[in-house]
Amino acid sequence: MFSLFLLILMFSFFLIFFSFLISFKSKKNWEKMSPFECGFNLVNFPRNPFSLRFFLISIIFLIFDIEIILLGPFIFNMFTTNSFIWMVLISVFLFVLVWGLLHEWFLGSLNWL
Repeated sequence: MFSLFLLILMFSFFLIFFSFLISFKSKKNWEKMSPFECGFNLVNFPRNPFSLRFFLISIIFLIFDIEIILLGPFIFNMFTTNSFIWMVLISVFLFVLVWGLLHEWFLGSLNWL
């Protein structure tokens, strides 16, 4: 039992040592290793202006993501109960969803460049 524990311990130390040997950090990878969060660099002055474009795209993503989550129960109820009311409700919901998407598209909020 002790020899198995010793073997596992030696193997884990070997793997840790081997990972330190093969993982080198160079100046080429410095940009990949630097933190970048919420559309701005964390090393800069904290009072720099926030990118409003990043904020708008994230809000649009959240709105459409929540609408897709709300679409699931509509589809499930449509197949379990054959009701005309569910068809009308899902049609109105999809109309509002597509209308909002086209509105954001024509305003130019969905341009990534």
